[in-house]
Amino acid sequence: MKVAITGASGLIGTALSAALRADGHHVVHLVRRNPRSSGEVQWDPASRHLDPIALDDVDGVVHLAGAGIADKRWTDARRREVLDSRVDGTTTVAQALVNTPPRPRFLVSASAVGWYGDTGDRPVDETESAGTGFLAEVCRRWEAAAQPAVDAGVRVTFPRTGLVLSRRGGLMGRLLPLFKLGLGGRLGSGRQYWPWISLPDEVSALRFLIESDLSGPVNLTGPEPVTNAEFTKTLGSVLARPTLVAVPGLALKLVVGDFAEEGVLAGQRAIPRVLTGAGFEFAHPTLRQALEEVTAS
Repeated sequence: MKVAITGASGLIGTALSAALRADGHHVVHLVRRNPRSSGEVQWDPASRHLDPIALDDVDGVVHLAGAGIADKRWTDARRREVLDSRVDGTTTVAQALVNTPPRPRFLVSASAVGWYGDTGDRPVDETESAGTGFLAEVCRRWEAAAQPAVDAGVRVTFPRTGLVLSRRGGLMGRLLPLFKLGLGGRLGSGRQYWPWISLPDEVSALRFLIESDLSGPVNLTGPEPVTNAEFTKTLGSVLARPTLVAVPGLALKLVVGDFAEEGVLAGQRAIPRVLTGAGFEFAHPTLRQALEEVTAS
């Protein structure tokens, strides 16, 4: 199989590319800079340019590219960048697929559990409508941008990913150093749900979506979402470190700005109903198993 991947230099894209290549698949990276090898193709999502010829022999595309949600404070300019990078990138890929003869069979187009907004302690699955807030609006428009590919008959799947746990970066890249020093603790009330998934399961789930006939939204989260307080307690237990420090919500807002409200103090009790219903099996079905994998030396 030949698969094109955007966002291939990120945490998930790097791991997915390695896994596909290890199984003998041909992987092509769509890059914004000048290509450095025959395995790279240039595209320009900001100007919505991707030559359809670049996709004329691929079986499908995994689209992961987008500006980081938590990398910078949410100024008005940063909000526009977060939204535009997703809408422009997805529109570019979808339109290129429509114009590629013959059309690739599938598009796995990234989304996120932010779709649901803040759900409190209410479990939500893929049948739930979009919630409210900036992240929910980003996800709604992100997924809608793939509609041209859907209309053209391409099988389109939207993996709504939760918090990906890996020692290589992301959430755990920030938390592990603090917890190892005994400085970990709940954030805000600790009652907000954190829909986690281990990086190996994230990659396996994406490969499952590539190879299956699933379409539409699919939650890529572990089967047992937990509250921030439970996450904190479990990580402290795995590391054998105290978790007595608590960070008030107001302090978080002062440090990271508006992102704290939706990205840290809010949460989604998202359940992977479609994924488990299709027969996917998690390597790390519990948070403790996932954290033990992350913290193993």
